Amino acid sequence: MRLTKEVDRLRKGVLDIAALVEGTVRKAVVALEQNDAQMAQEVIDGDRAVDQAEVDLEEECLKVLALHQPVAIDLRYIIAILKINNDLERVGDMSANIAQRVKSLAKHNHAAVPEDLSPMAQKVRAMLRCSLDALVEFDADLARQVLTMDDEVDAIHRKTFESLKTILETDPASVPDYMQFVTISRNLERIADLATNIAEDVIYLVSGEIVRHQHVE
Repeated sequence: MRLTKEVDRLRKGVLDIAALVEGTVRKAVVALEQNDAQMAQEVIDGDRAVDQAEVDLEEECLKVLALHQPVAIDLRYIIAILKINNDLERVGDMSANIAQRVKSLAKHNHAAVPEDLSPMAQKVRAMLRCSLDALVEFDADLARQVLTMDDEVDAIHRKTFESLKTILETDPASVPDYMQFVTISRNLERIADLATNIAEDVIYLVSGEIVRHQHVE
């Protein structure tokens, strides 16, 4: 059936973007941990490819909607792909933002990476990996695990912010460097939120259940 082939093609498209974006997050985290300006620049340069892929997939989704007027599971799937596609592009933007901060730090930084930042980054990567695995496997249970992991990342972000705030208050000379770390922590927290959005969309895709905001309550 023509529609089935088109939906399969959209599925492959979103998985290709997911792999691309996951790679940018990994490189941004490694650049942060190793203070690697060259790798950070690679992340920044690669963001253009993510942006273009997002635009191309959105156009394909809209074509399928217009030409085939899908219903039921096919319609739900295409809607989910559109939303996930947008979230993945934003994850790419956050990775590029982190890379920009890493480049700035590499020029003059003498401050150590805050001890909670690397574990936070690894947990965020795990969240993204789980949300994408849930998408590949149509696994709503795995997607629900991502929702609980988001609370852990939020807690680390708050702890990191408070520790950095203390440093900023006691060591004014370190303000430029540590403000970069504050921004990196915030971007990591945003990637966790976007991974949560993807997990929520997977749950909607698999079960038709809208869970957005429910886990907050």
